[in-house]
Amino acid sequence: MISSITLFTILGLGLVGWFAARARAQSLYSGRGSLHSMPAYHGWHLALWIVVPAFVVWAMWQAISPGLVESAVLTGPLAAKLPAFDVERQSILAEAWTLAKNPSAVAFNPLAAEFAEPLRAAQNRFGLIGAALAALFAFSGGAYGFTRIRAAFPARTLVERMIMLALLLASLLAILTTAGIIASLLFETGRFFSYVSPIDFLTGTHWSPRDGTGPEISADFGAVPLFWGTIFIGAIIAMIVAIPLGLMSAVYLTQYASLAMRKWLKPMLEILAGIPTVVYGYFAALTIAPMIRDFAGSLGMANPSTESALAAGLVMGVMIIPFVSSMADDSLAAVPQAMRDGSLAMGATQSETIKRVLLPAALPGIVAGVMPAISRAIGETMIVVMAAGAAARLSANPFASMTTVTYQIVQLLTGDQEFDSPKTLSAFALGLVLFIITLILNIVALRVVKRFREAYE
Repeated sequence: MISSITLFTILGLGLVGWFAARARAQSLYSGRGSLHSMPAYHGWHLALWIVVPAFVVWAMWQAISPGLVESAVLTGPLAAKLPAFDVERQSILAEAWTLAKNPSAVAFNPLAAEFAEPLRAAQNRFGLIGAALAALFAFSGGAYGFTRIRAAFPARTLVERMIMLALLLASLLAILTTAGIIASLLFETGRFFSYVSPIDFLTGTHWSPRDGTGPEISADFGAVPLFWGTIFIGAIIAMIVAIPLGLMSAVYLTQYASLAMRKWLKPMLEILAGIPTVVYGYFAALTIAPMIRDFAGSLGMANPSTESALAAGLVMGVMIIPFVSSMADDSLAAVPQAMRDGSLAMGATQSETIKRVLLPAALPGIVAGVMPAISRAIGETMIVVMAAGAAARLSANPFASMTTVTYQIVQLLTGDQEFDSPKTLSAFALGLVLFIITLILNIVALRVVKRFREAYE
């Protein structure tokens, strides 16, 4: 409660400072060219001087205050009741924190209920101290910013620099996040390869990480069936569905459909991209998979499985159609009208113009859209979990149950797993391989666009 009040107070002070600084700058205006910056920039300058220092202090206080609260409670006489065993102490304090934040919660440990009220009182006390510090810095920053309001003060330049700094920090945050993901994958993969040979992992055909122990541990971590299942479902079956349907949809919408028809059909097609993948998974498991099982039975297959690579791949392909269609649509629309008119003027039919002029001209954009679509397909999890099965099988039979890298990552990292075992660490090795594959696909897409891009006036 104190946190919310403090944050709204800081924002309110910033708003008051904005109006005050703008009014002060307007009072300094004496004619054209008398102010270096517009009054609104002076308002933003003062508002930033109020809000930014207060938010920084408040965020820092929020980070250190839990430790201060716990230390204050543990120095009291009630701390003598805590058991000596550290795990039990931490369990009681964790439950006490839950009770302090939610008084209506049920206490399983009576001692935790005794600690809840002192924790709540200390939390409120330190919350008030943090609010006072934030207010102090807000008023200090506001006072400094208000003294800077002068006719010649370059408020616009400083505000734009602050905005540029914020944008730079946002960009660096995205880059650092990517670097952190790569570093964590590399570190954990290195630990995994200290147990398992990389060659056996990348070339082995037997995947059965039951316990991850024994002298022949590398023989159980052959990931080729997982890689094949990922490519077979996501890059072959799904793309056989998505590329023709997506490309034909784009051709129809750009070349044949009327404006009224396009206005309705394009949003309806793009709705497919907004459907949650778990819904696609239910559709694959409850509708498509039984149909494929019955179809396989009608072909004479003995005991066909409900889970199959074909069921997952078909539904995954439907899910990817909007990605292919959207990129193909944009690429076809970017082809100059003069090329269409010239082809038709030479006597070509509309279908010949599409096949021999528009599609070749738009090919770089189409390929650039297909590559990320493949990356999206091979990274899909829910459809595979619900429709493809868990069998690591090296087979070209689309009616057989298969598994993928993403499904195995889910299996290996869920439940009570030990992160020091090769079985769990193998998930990071699989994730690194999947990351490298998607990175290569994106690089290929960029190279294709760069190599074959046509510049039209």
